[in-house]
Amino acid sequence: MTVCDVLRNTATRVPGRTAVIFRDRHLTYAQLSGAVHRLAGGLSTLGIGHGDRVALMAPNCDAFAICYHGIMRAGASVVPINPMFKAPEIAFILKDSEAKAALVHAALAPTLREAADLAAVEPALLSIGGEVEDALAMEAILDVDHEAFDPPAVAPGDIAAVLYTSGTTGRPKGAMLSHDNLVFDARASVDHFGFSPDDRILVVLPMFHAFAATVGLVIPACIGASIVALERFTPQGVFDAISDHAVTIFPGVPTMFAALLKAADALQWDFASLRACVSGGAPMPPALMEQFEAKFGVPVCEGDGPTECSPITSVNVLHKPRKPGTVGLPLPGVEVRAVDDHDEPVPCGEIGELVVRGRNVMVGYLNQPEATAEALRGGWFHTGDLGTVDEDGYVAILDRKKDMIIVGGLNVYPREVEDVLYEHPAIQAAAVIGVLDPLRGERVKAVIVRRPGHELSESDVLAHCRGRLANYKLPKLIEFAESLPLSPTGKVLRRELRDPHG
Repeated sequence: MTVCDVLRNTATRVPGRTAVIFRDRHLTYAQLSGAVHRLAGGLSTLGIGHGDRVALMAPNCDAFAICYHGIMRAGASVVPINPMFKAPEIAFILKDSEAKAALVHAALAPTLREAADLAAVEPALLSIGGEVEDALAMEAILDVDHEAFDPPAVAPGDIAAVLYTSGTTGRPKGAMLSHDNLVFDARASVDHFGFSPDDRILVVLPMFHAFAATVGLVIPACIGASIVALERFTPQGVFDAISDHAVTIFPGVPTMFAALLKAADALQWDFASLRACVSGGAPMPPALMEQFEAKFGVPVCEGDGPTECSPITSVNVLHKPRKPGTVGLPLPGVEVRAVDDHDEPVPCGEIGELVVRGRNVMVGYLNQPEATAEALRGGWFHTGDLGTVDEDGYVAILDRKKDMIIVGGLNVYPREVEDVLYEHPAIQAAAVIGVLDPLRGERVKAVIVRRPGHELSESDVLAHCRGRLANYKLPKLIEFAESLPLSPTGKVLRRELRDPHG
């Protein structure tokens, strides 16, 4: 089936069920599917059809859901763009994707126009949430019936979305995800985790990101669950949304859970409706998970998956033992193994690069056949993550392969050191990187954010780490900072710590 099929089927099956809550607006599945049809019809009148690519740049809102599904129903592929990107970053995506049109929030239209000029492209511009000069307002399209519009046939193998990776090394790459990739991953996640049609999922993670798109847009469309969309993350906003709308599932990243924990004593909150939190996007320190669960009485299920895998590959689940420090068991129909530098499987429990095989794995990278062949060699997607698979099949991620630190020929995994640092009550955040050393190859450096109101010295940090870490793993350099550079999904941008000037 396609993403288009599952939304149409759900709208037919449960037309009156709430699909999206945003501010004071509620969209039923019938209303959502109707708006999607009208938008697709409007796009078709602009010449958008099968095989085209359409950019989408907006904050979380009900209109994002309409646009995401509407682009697909028109037969095109959606190309989400981070609203925080600057013009040169957007220009690369517009040019590389050959976007024929762009749906953009009115407040972001000037930046997108600047990007189009830089890229020397002229996509048709449609504005969301306000009028923009020389752009067609999405609201005007939705006012037109388009009853005669007959959506083009879309096959499961057609490209539904092109999601650009963060580009930690070189230019971003556009991962091409088919309808089958997304629907398979969503349905497998439903079966594995136990998502229910009665769930209300809080979507404060940015919808342009693979994690939020699957959990907040595709999974609900498959089963008829509801989402509560928030434009931006604030602890007060999350607390209010959970209690006001009886949210049952809260997907987040570790920095969000840390912020909620920090704010809990100062703000009112009621998590009576919440049955589970799902953590992804970045490794969650076990100490943070333990503190969060103790404070709020809600289990946190950590999972993982790269954009190229639609993106969920594994997750801890409520009906089986959860193993803190792991990202759980692979989804049904998804294989995960650890391999050595020759792509041979390593023994159970030993460290290797994690590779993935399954119907959730991308078709390839747009316009990059060599990078595609390298990433998918041997029929397995190579994640670049170092980790283990234990005797029970649970997957643990230690670090990115490129982030591993080699001290005198011995491997140091930054996460191992970070987890120890997070156990100190005066440390709010920490990141570990390697710096060049003429004698030992690299030295371990820790960048630490102190918890407000706490004193902490270098000697305090070393005293805490001794006895918990081998001497070669101890931080030889310690820097205190006001904050750590983070991606929109809460990942520490280690490259900025290594070279703050870019």
